[in-house]
Amino acid sequence: MAKKFKYVRIQGRELAENTKYAKGIFSMCWQLIHDNVMEEEDADLFKEIDAWFSDILPYPPPCKRQEKVICFFKTENTEEMMRYITPAMWLLDKYHHPFFVVYTDSPGEIVYEDEYQVAVKVDDFIKVEKVQQSWTPEGE
Repeated sequence: MAKKFKYVRIQGRELAENTKYAKGIFSMCWQLIHDNVMEEEDADLFKEIDAWFSDILPYPPPCKRQEKVICFFKTENTEEMMRYITPAMWLLDKYHHPFFVVYTDSPGEIVYEDEYQVAVKVDDFIKVEKVQQSWTPEGE
């Protein structure tokens, strides 16, 4: 039986300016929109995804203050989240933007926590325990 990790994060290869840590899925998709890479229909889809998350997830105060933090979803509560984030992964695939699904039990010093996510300081070493190198949408 496969080990179930506590936290998951979808991140890219490029570094975020403020954290110097791998950009998360929302930053990567917004970058594709701002760089005029994403077609209008796809950009609209991502904006709907982003709006859903904005309605459901509280925006962590450390993120609002642009502190050096990154967020992980809690795997115990991610079933619905992953259903909504999967189309964003499809968009990254469509535009050939590499990303990884990273799992860990030890994300670092947690400075914010709610029902669905944690924000952790990036000054600390983040112990990545599993990287899913390839991703296939469920059912394919």
